[in-house]
Amino acid sequence: MNFEHQPHVTVALLSDTHGVLDEQVRSIVNDCDVVVHAGDILDPDVLRALQPRTGHVIAVRGNNDTASQWPPNTTNLLEQLPESAVLRLPGGVLAVEHGHRVLPASDRHEKLRVRHPGARLVVYGHTHMLVVDQSESTWVVNPGAAGRVRTFGGPSCLVLSASIDYWHIEPYRFVKR
Repeated sequence: MNFEHQPHVTVALLSDTHGVLDEQVRSIVNDCDVVVHAGDILDPDVLRALQPRTGHVIAVRGNNDTASQWPPNTTNLLEQLPESAVLRLPGGVLAVEHGHRVLPASDRHEKLRVRHPGARLVVYGHTHMLVVDQSESTWVVNPGAAGRVRTFGGPSCLVLSASIDYWHIEPYRFVKR
């Protein structure tokens, strides 16, 4: 997907909905141009509920996105989910994968940077822990859990504001309902 020629793009980053999209996260998504879901979706209705301004949703498969955990008769949708994806934005490239195959966990950020050398930002999920690592030129972030499963204090997401000259990430953590 390519948005690199736009002057400014806002991207909602989320993961680990596990079949339920928190309403507070959904309200953030509606104000963004694009959505990136880093896996463990578990129900295509979650993807249908994501309504960014442009209608563009990028999602990857997580370790729990399996035929046995998705609703019956949705295997065709599940099989369309890639293991990783790239989004071209003004000022750089965003790469996304679930991250469950990147081990050991203690080296995950370093290994994600190596796996995506052309990316300015790598988004992953799996841990359900909200993390924004801007310690190197390739940022690595985990938006945490945007559903109700293991939210560690409440559902969360991130919003990336991207322009040619400036990228900024805003974290959102909501109170559990």
